[in-house]
Amino acid sequence: MPNEILNEISHRRYNPLRDTWVLVSPHRTKRPWQGQQESPGVIDLPQYDEKCYLCPKNKRASGDSNPDYTDCYAFVNDFSAVKEVQDDQDYKPDGAGPAGIEAELLQAKPERGKCYVLTFSRRHDLTLADMSAEEIRKVVKMWTDIYISHLSPKSPLAGLRRTIFTPPQSPSNGGKAQPEQYRHMQIFENKGAAMGCSNPHPHGQIWTQTNVPEEPGSELLNLMKYKKEKGRHMLVDYAALEIMKEERVVYQNNSFLVLCPWWATWPFEVMLLPKRHIRALVDLDDTEQAELASCIAEITRRYDNLFETSFPYSMGIHQAPLEGPEDEIESSSLHVHFYPPLLRSATVRKFLVGYEMLAEPQRDITPEQAASRLRDCGGELYRKKLKSTEAEQVEVPPSGFKATSQPAS
Repeated sequence: MPNEILNEISHRRYNPLRDTWVLVSPHRTKRPWQGQQESPGVIDLPQYDEKCYLCPKNKRASGDSNPDYTDCYAFVNDFSAVKEVQDDQDYKPDGAGPAGIEAELLQAKPERGKCYVLTFSRRHDLTLADMSAEEIRKVVKMWTDIYISHLSPKSPLAGLRRTIFTPPQSPSNGGKAQPEQYRHMQIFENKGAAMGCSNPHPHGQIWTQTNVPEEPGSELLNLMKYKKEKGRHMLVDYAALEIMKEERVVYQNNSFLVLCPWWATWPFEVMLLPKRHIRALVDLDDTEQAELASCIAEITRRYDNLFETSFPYSMGIHQAPLEGPEDEIESSSLHVHFYPPLLRSATVRKFLVGYEMLAEPQRDITPEQAASRLRDCGGELYRKKLKSTEAEQVEVPPSGFKATSQPAS
């Protein structure tokens, strides 16, 4: 059992992965809510939408047409956030102001990369919560193939290549070879309109770029520091600790652990952690790929079951850089973040505003309370239960009744 006093007092919790703190205010869950309320996420879509630019055989904004794909399909984003080919000159100050000040305070550098869209299914009306673990495993395999295809040949992970996947060419690149070795790959999914998702077709994105962004970069520095000081891997130690305490564990199998982290910011935030040290997706064997898929299926179903809605979230994978020195690669630990905004119901969301923007992150319910509620949401997806119940309630003729086309007298 968690320390009950933490359910009653305001306190701060340390995040060793980011070297930051979060304020926890569990007593605030008792306050009345008269703020903004969202529309509940509802899945009422056709299996195929002729206007959707992600459905099989449909034309996209670029004018290209999707193939008649069956499972996953990856293509270069028609509106990529970073460009493969562009002017590589750094921004140079115009010399205004005291000598050297402008160069210090007004810095800008070019960023290049390649962005993909990856559909999870040919069906327009599904989410990961609706898909089986075996179907999600195909997504995991595609993530792995795309990651491997961008690995630097100098990386310690390069010897584990086991795919001949060829990334599609960017239309804006004119079919030219990749201009340079990219350093970071961010695999993520934004689910639901509340998270800014522009298309309900089940899909995620992959952004590959020349530099490591701030959040994974900060995590990597702290993972390296822990490994250097302790001689062990932080997230392996943390997974073992959470398994022992059982307070924040939502689900686990032989290879992976789903938990609400001690330092979670979002109300029902979870992490997926491997039980052994895994640097990147390329380290997973077939069984581990399947068990990662099983964990993703479990948490997405539990999210939907929690408030009986299509639960919005942002999900992202952090793992070893595509290129870097050996100590960086070996200190890296594969893990998956789920950041969902819903707070107390399907219509009330958590906003990071005010104190959170100006001071530090803050949450109301404790991670232990969130984990307990998510543990109780296992089993069949609520939408399937509703359909079964509706089917049972359809009236059937009593036994022995014979239908007739004759009018009643």
